[in-house]
Amino acid sequence: MKKPWSISTTVRNPERLRGFLRVLKVLEGKPFNSERQIKYQILLIQNKLYKPTNLTKEQEAYFDNIEKEMPYSIAEEIFNAQKYEDPAMRGRNSVAPLNKMGLCVAKNSANSVEITSLGEYFLSDDYDLGKLFFIHFLKWQLPNPDSKTFTAKDGFAIKPFTGTLHLVNEVNKKWKALGKNPVGISKEEFSLFVPTLIDYRNIVRQAEKVVDFRNQVVKRESDKEKRVFKDKYKKNFAAKFLGTSNKTAINSLLNNLRDYGDNTVRYFRLTRYIYIRGGGFYIDLESRRHIELKKLLETDDASPLDFETVEEYRSYIADLTKPILPWETKAELKKIAIRLENETREYAKDLSSKNVSFLEFKYEHIKTLKTETLKQYVEALRIYRRKLQEFEIHHESQSLEKIREYIDLLKNIHQTEFKKSVELERLATLVLNALNDALKIKPNYPVGDDNEPTFTAPANKSDIECFYEKFNSVCEVTMLTNRSQWYNEGQPVMRHVRDFENTYSDKTAYCLFIAPRLHQDTIETFWMAIKYGYKGTNQKIVPLSIAQFIKLLEVLLEIKKQGKRFKHSELLKLYDEIVKLTNNVEHSEEWLKRIPDTLEEWQTSLLSKVQL
Repeated sequence: MKKPWSISTTVRNPERLRGFLRVLKVLEGKPFNSERQIKYQILLIQNKLYKPTNLTKEQEAYFDNIEKEMPYSIAEEIFNAQKYEDPAMRGRNSVAPLNKMGLCVAKNSANSVEITSLGEYFLSDDYDLGKLFFIHFLKWQLPNPDSKTFTAKDGFAIKPFTGTLHLVNEVNKKWKALGKNPVGISKEEFSLFVPTLIDYRNIVRQAEKVVDFRNQVVKRESDKEKRVFKDKYKKNFAAKFLGTSNKTAINSLLNNLRDYGDNTVRYFRLTRYIYIRGGGFYIDLESRRHIELKKLLETDDASPLDFETVEEYRSYIADLTKPILPWETKAELKKIAIRLENETREYAKDLSSKNVSFLEFKYEHIKTLKTETLKQYVEALRIYRRKLQEFEIHHESQSLEKIREYIDLLKNIHQTEFKKSVELERLATLVLNALNDALKIKPNYPVGDDNEPTFTAPANKSDIECFYEKFNSVCEVTMLTNRSQWYNEGQPVMRHVRDFENTYSDKTAYCLFIAPRLHQDTIETFWMAIKYGYKGTNQKIVPLSIAQFIKLLEVLLEIKKQGKRFKHSELLKLYDEIVKLTNNVEHSEEWLKRIPDTLEEWQTSLLSKVQL
């Protein structure tokens, strides 16, 4: 029976992958035999990157307190208590995703563990998640010698990422030929037609199916008729793809395709060559990379390459210098640079017409630049374009209409089509920009060419950094509400604050923490950091629920209506009031209960001043 492809088993959470790789580096240069495979799994437990079941209370305490270092002997005791039939296999399973992505070479043999050039890049402090996944996905192919799941016998003959780009491009061409405006493909179409494209020779035929499906939906007048048609079409499509009329198999495939589609969009978007449009409902090619995409589609038809051995394939995907990108010639880079210069100049001109302040850029004489310098110049232009986008976002965030929009989006964040944690980081950034008189609001999430976040901020950095005239702060957000909020955010937030305090020691540093609901264990951790200090120094942490965070916007809205500005000194006053509360209450539970009243008093006082 045929099956679709997916990346759910090939790529894990990027931060988790990085942690696994960091631990493996301890074993670099040593044979990855059974003994070391077991040791690797024990090291993952010791570093709290893997948590087995059936722990004793004493063992559980090490995982509960993220700052409590676990001795190797305890980790080994936990591992041995699992009584695995094949203990070494646990280490082999854990390292498998790293091998498949080409981040390392850790085989079940006497050969030494090696972190590849791609892996070393991933472990570096300034790694670019978009670049990492772009390089990986350009080379990931089905079949390949490293996979027994997707074989040529099963009908696979495709590079999924490049095949997806081709499919979107073909659909756009066919849609345009019908006299309609190309929009990419919808999320619904993506989930149905992308994972089931398993042979590059079927790209055009698959594009025809997408267009036919879309046209058939449009012909149905009522929503009910559309739903009935879609349901019947999808079941027929799945039955034909699978080659079976088994209802269970058909329903299972359709359910899986939704998950596969969502996951694929999330990871392909990291590359910056996929653009989300139409309020998140359409997936299109990134027009800002038109030259690169055109060249890629001309030179790569998405057919898989031939590899004789697993080693040959792994060596290829692990090489940071491969593939050689078809636009990285002097002639093509000049075209890209000229296009970017024109874009940024027009962008800057448009911002000037709107009275938006922005930094000037020093343009170079392209003709005199060598190939490598041209590559750096192109990247500098992209960074500048994103800076211009940030200036525009800050300007737009000042309007009453935008503030109302942010309030509405925050109130309905659980209904968002986007990944909720990413959306909360984005909205918090917009709100902090809307407060107007910050010197700089710097989110740490990776972004696409549209300056929209593609993933959450890395685990080793605070989510958002804020700089004001009188103080600095970080903003940490989470969608977690249960005890895992405390585990994932409690100690890490305090560590981020301390790193920020050390880096920017010229001003007092605060931390604004935002979550749908504040868990009592998280509050207890922050209470201790405020009252008794974190590693010797007291911290200033301000925890707010999303509903309380919205109140800041509501205050801002009222102030704006009066034609006045919200000053960061007023925000500082609120932060100080919430932190000082800890001196007037006896425990963290009472502190949490008093925060709403403090917020209400601050709101009333501020609005009464404005109305005078």
